[in-house]
Amino acid sequence: MPLENKLGIKSSAQLAEAEERISKKKAAEMFESGFLDSLEAGTFRSLAEIHRYLFFEIYDFAGELRTVNISKGGFRFAPVLYLEAALKNIENMPQSTFDEIIEKYVEMNVAHPFREGNGRSTRIWLDLMLKKELSMVVDWSTINKEDYFLAMERSPVKYTEIKTLLKNALTDRTADREIYMKGIDRSYYYEGYDLYSAGQINERGI
Repeated sequence: MPLENKLGIKSSAQLAEAEERISKKKAAEMFESGFLDSLEAGTFRSLAEIHRYLFFEIYDFAGELRTVNISKGGFRFAPVLYLEAALKNIENMPQSTFDEIIEKYVEMNVAHPFREGNGRSTRIWLDLMLKKELSMVVDWSTINKEDYFLAMERSPVKYTEIKTLLKNALTDRTADREIYMKGIDRSYYYEGYDLYSAGQINERGI
């Protein structure tokens, strides 16, 4: 069964299509409007604002902490009982170096604070930290899906693999629209969404 949604969609396939189309359009708007540059890097509030911007038209829970325990591939994310405390600890983690930023990103992924859309929101949040602290972003289009997921699966135990993967993909083209839009498309592809191109949705009037 699909998640309860504002669109009244009862089909999982139809919801996935609508979610990709709508939230990719919102992702493009975030970049083009300058919304992302207005956020404070590294805070949970900024992550919640990103999530809300992406999914507000689709889900009532956009930007809100989840109220259920969730897992993926046998891995259990932070229990609801400890979620708020975990987020406070993560927010207080330092973020002045590349290593610190990636460690903070990994811990936020373990927290997985939302019911849906965590990966897509948190990768934008990661780039916001890298941009504001180091004047760099990840060129996600260069990162293989399987390599990324394997590194993320191992990251709660050891950071080395994900740090190496992301460091090799850094670029200083932080204001480059093509880098951002291709990054959104690759981020969505990681989660199985690949019907639309973020850079062309507005242009095509979809």
